[in-house]
Amino acid sequence: MTERDPFANFERMRRGMDELFGDVFERAGMAHRRAGFLPAVDVAYTGDPPRAIVTAELAGIDPGEIEIAVEGRKLLLSGSRRPVGSRTDIYQQVEIARGPFRRVIELGAHVRGDEAKATYEDGMLRIELPLAREPGARPVPISRADAE
Repeated sequence: MTERDPFANFERMRRGMDELFGDVFERAGMAHRRAGFLPAVDVAYTGDPPRAIVTAELAGIDPGEIEIAVEGRKLLLSGSRRPVGSRTDIYQQVEIARGPFRRVIELGAHVRGDEAKATYEDGMLRIELPLAREPGARPVPISRADAE
């Protein structure tokens, strides 16, 4: 005799609860959980040449559907992971987040966004952003007061 899995219908129940309570939360002015996900991101800085390196975990996403933009000291990533299977499939377990994503990464330095380079391999997106001098910043030479 096969043992019945008590969690086999959990995803269907979760969606039903979201439908049932989602409208109540919206009418009460409470934030409704957004669909989609936030990809994991690493940010590193290297000095030869000076640049920021951002790595994002985006497995299962077509690189042609990923958008990258730089606004000042912010890197914006957006796109979508498409669902697999059909809407009539019955899942036992769902752990892979699907749907749209938008991630804003605050960088710790100014970068030259127009010189950014991105590569996508094995589900990992790597963006290299050359560091720039802060806008308006310039070195100020110091002279000795007694050297006139």
